[in-house]
Amino acid sequence: MITYSATLDVPADTTTLLTDLLIAERRRRGTGIGARATTARTQAILVLRWFREDTGMPTLARDTGISPATGYRYLHEGIDVLADRAPDLHSALEQGKAAGWSHVVLDGTLIRTDRCRVNNPESGHDLWYSGKHRAHGGIVQVICDPDGFPVAVSDVQPGSMHDLAAARATGFLGALHAAAALLGLPALADKGYDGAGIGVHTPAKGAHLAPSTACRNRLLTRLRAEGERGIALLKTRWRALHRIRLCPQRIGAIVAAALVLTSAERPIR
Repeated sequence: MITYSATLDVPADTTTLLTDLLIAERRRRGTGIGARATTARTQAILVLRWFREDTGMPTLARDTGISPATGYRYLHEGIDVLADRAPDLHSALEQGKAAGWSHVVLDGTLIRTDRCRVNNPESGHDLWYSGKHRAHGGIVQVICDPDGFPVAVSDVQPGSMHDLAAARATGFLGALHAAAALLGLPALADKGYDGAGIGVHTPAKGAHLAPSTACRNRLLTRLRAEGERGIALLKTRWRALHRIRLCPQRIGAIVAAALVLTSAERPIR
């Protein structure tokens, strides 16, 4: 067997943040010192390796000196303590208005997954299969600021659900309507959100549009393009989001945890 050293592409401050959260969680549970198979820092590194490199649990468990079952338990605990720190959408919108945002960008993304063979009780079709993407997964709504940084994410909805229906089901549309009416903070979205309601601006559909309408479409597209980089930022930074091999119901918490990790690495302006 050959041993070697490796470097994890994650700032030390991020590891310290997760370690502190895990220590607080162990104290909350009343876990005694030395009662766990690993230290909180070792557990934090396991969780970060999973997020950053999508390392398989057999490898993580072997490197940490624990069983795969214990490794999965530690991983889920790390996901939960991070997800609990994810910003609330209403608070994020209020803070954005105070910061001078002109708008926010709403977009949905499919997080692919392996484990989702559930029939829709109404249609009989595979509930977690997205015909649009031709893949299994869960739909997550992401709100980005005008600079394209993700500031809030929704809980997961089955992949067969349309983006607009998913936004309604998660309560994101209600929050955006309130932000537009009370804060004067509109949201920009693509054509998939057509009919979302007041305060959510989408491009007009159809061909041979009037010059004024075509100009509005181009303006919305250019403003939205900057904001849509937030999803790419999450998925490219944290490789675990490429394909989730856990229960699909956990996708919402995983994306929320990734948002917290991304925010922790954002440079202070």
